[in-house]
Amino acid sequence: MKGLGFNAHGGLDQVGWVERPAPEPGAGEVRVQVRAASFNRLDRFVLAGIPGVPIELPHILGSDAAGVVDAVGPGVSRVVPGAEVLVNPGIWDGTCEYCRAGQESLCRNYQILGEHTQGSATELLVLPERNIHPKPPIWSWSQAAAAPLVFETAWRALKTVGALQAGETVAVVGAGGAVAPAAVQVARSLGGRVVVVSREASKVERAVALGAETGLVTTPEKPHDKLLWEWSQKRGIDLIFDSSGAATVPRSIRALARGGRLVVIGASEGSQVEVDLRTLFWRQASLRGSTMSSRAEFDEVYRELVRGTLHPVIDSEWKWAQGVEAVRRLTSPEVFGKVVLEGPRGGA
Repeated sequence: MKGLGFNAHGGLDQVGWVERPAPEPGAGEVRVQVRAASFNRLDRFVLAGIPGVPIELPHILGSDAAGVVDAVGPGVSRVVPGAEVLVNPGIWDGTCEYCRAGQESLCRNYQILGEHTQGSATELLVLPERNIHPKPPIWSWSQAAAAPLVFETAWRALKTVGALQAGETVAVVGAGGAVAPAAVQVARSLGGRVVVVSREASKVERAVALGAETGLVTTPEKPHDKLLWEWSQKRGIDLIFDSSGAATVPRSIRALARGGRLVVIGASEGSQVEVDLRTLFWRQASLRGSTMSSRAEFDEVYRELVRGTLHPVIDSEWKWAQGVEAVRRLTSPEVFGKVVLEGPRGGA
């Protein structure tokens, strides 16, 4: 079975077509013929190698997928062959104390498709039945493959971990990539007053079109903490959504309101930061981490997607033969939304 991935860690020059055995569904599992897969910034980290995360080689990239069920294992009752589906890329064991408490993203054996397991940019994909969801009929394969990871991440970070309340101010730091467009929509749907800050004016404009109240363009003289402090009339921001890490977190803390929350969902621009604790305790603010979602949270955001409250944002779509070019697109500073790869069977 062919997939898009790598045989050795490194840079983009390592990306190419690899061969893996075709998977067979076991008890409680479903096999999907992939019609579309999409990539995340996570794929770049997996390619480079993540310290402490063993990755089986050759490795297939991709954490999101949509396709047609072609086989099911013993005990599967909800999903049938021929069903058009999308997948939840978060995998949990269902047995640990966190899973039993409905906090699956805290599972001691939690895995993300394409990071801890083989990925989705391939011909056939096997997952537990609980990870399989119907594809909304009005969606294309690309839309179905673009939605899951970024929206479940934004939903948990803003609603559960960030405890966003209607009327609060929300700052999304950075407007590019794939998760920021999802975060803008989720924050707006939850009643937040959304402001986006970014170095790129064109991306700020696109984020505002998705529902942000305003957009602010940073400069060396006016970094985002100063812009947010001015915009909020020196009150500060109630909730800040930050995926950049070291490059932005210290300034995000300085932009928090009293009782404000900074939720960090990634560290794409560095993982080690120095924090002025005086700002946190004097403003009674907090720094929180979030990743992926619980099963119930995924179901919540999935329902909003099906209703049309939230919309997948696609940067670009690529044919199966253009897989290497699709992964290269992830490194472009112009990326806004998900990079989607058509499966080997295309849209047939």
